Formats: sequence, C-alpha cells, structure tokens
Amino acid sequence: MKARLLGGIAALVVAIIGTVLLFNYVQGADRRALANTETEDVLVVKQEVPAGTPASQLGQYVVAKAVPRTAVATDRVDDIGALGSKVTSVALVPGEQLLNSRMVDASAFLGPARVAVPAGLQEITVRLGIERVVGGQIQAGNTVGVFISLGDGAAATADAPAASGNGTQLTFHKVLVTAVQFSSGAPAQTQAQTTQASSQGALKADSDNKQTSSDSYLITFATNAVDAEKLVYATEFGKIYLSKEPADATEGTSGVVNQTKVFR
Repeated sequence: MKARLLGGIAALVVAIIGTVLLFNYVQGADRRALANTETEDVLVVKQEVPAGTPASQLGQYVVAKAVPRTAVATDRVDDIGALGSKVTSVALVPGEQLLNSRMVDASAFLGPARVAVPAGLQEITVRLGIERVVGGQIQAGNTVGVFISLGDGAAATADAPAASGNGTQLTFHKVLVTAVQFSSGAPAQTQAQTTQASSQGALKADSDNKQTSSDSYLITFATNAVDAEKLVYATEFGKIYLSKEPADATEGTSGVVNQTKVFR
C-alpha cells in the first residue's frame, strides 16, 4: 500500500516538474526566435479593448513585447501617458500594436460605431454587400481605398462623349469611415464588442445582428463635395469595392484597368 502511495506521489512530482520545464521552454521560444534579430519593445494589446476606453485605463489591456524592428508600426504609441484624455475610437483586438491613429479626443468619440466628421467635410452613405467591405471587417475610424467600376453605359458622359467600354480604378485613397451599420440601420458590432455582449447575456441581440449582417452594410464616408459627387455617380451607375487602407499603406494605381489592360 505504501509502495503504491509513494509511487503515485513520485509520478505526480515528475508530472509537475515536466509541466514547469515545458512551460519555461515555451516561454523562451519567442526569445530564441528573436535571438539574432534586431528588436524593439512595443505596446501590444493582450485582451479586447472596448471602443471608448480612456487612455488612462489602457495599462491593464496592453503589455510591452519585443518584436522585430521591421514589424514595428510607425504610428505606434510609445507612452500611454502622452495620450492624455484620449479614448479608443474602435475596439482593439489582442495581438495588434497600440496605435495613435486608433485614439481620438473624448469629445470626438460618438460611440462604438461612429467617429466625428473632420472640419470641412461632409458625410455620405452607400449600401454595399459584405464581399465589398472586406468581409465586414471595416469599422468606424478606419480609412479605406475606394475602387470604382463603370460599365459601357456609365463610361460615356457629357464631358467625355467619346468614352466607351468598361473599367475599374482605385479612385480614392484613405477615405475616413465615420459609421458602419447593418442594412437595418443598427450599428455594426466589432468582433470584440460581440464577444463582450455575449458574455453579458445579450445572445439574442447578437444573433439578430449577425443575421442582418449577411445582407448588406451601410458605410458612411467623410469626404469633400467633389468626391461625394463621384461616389454618388458610381453608386447610381456603377459598382464600388472598398479595401482596408490604413495610414501606413502604400498608395498607388495603374490608372483605369479594362479587359485589355488587366492581363498586361
């Protein structure tokens, strides 16, 4: 009896030691992988951060982590204290670097699905299917690229009567999205917000929102009057696709792409 008891205790001790050794090995994997790489410490989100979270509370949501210098975002936050009274403009998810572009003045935060319109610009809303809005991953506060496709009927105008054929062009870069809604008009939730709502027992509301999201999205842009005219024309007589185009994305276009140019 004693022999079996001692054997069980010994097996338990060995298992504990093995677990500790494995844990230490895994913890050191990142350090070994970065041993010969130049790194820099950045603030990385470790758990979901709700939209509207004050900068003063971000300390509990982020952790300093060494990453390769080539992966360091140019817009990163180096000092939370320097953010002052700003709040997060959108929900932040684990693994992303803390960026200044995702922080806004508290007075400019209008809710988890809206951001303030910059002075001098106006808002305009278009209805787009989920496949045209990066699979529904676009949020208020994001900047997007706007691709416009026009067919034969829309290509000819009073100003350019000789125009014909069809074509697609990345027409606008880094357009600010001020609001994202489901087709019903309800604010579109981010993944982090959906998870938080579910944990609080709002499963039915979350289910309703997901069902609506399969239809289409209402995307509201902040733009000037001239670009707003072009967006309305494209909506009426053509098609629009959006790309998620953050502040550090490289801009570029090859001009109007048509069937003779697409294979070059």
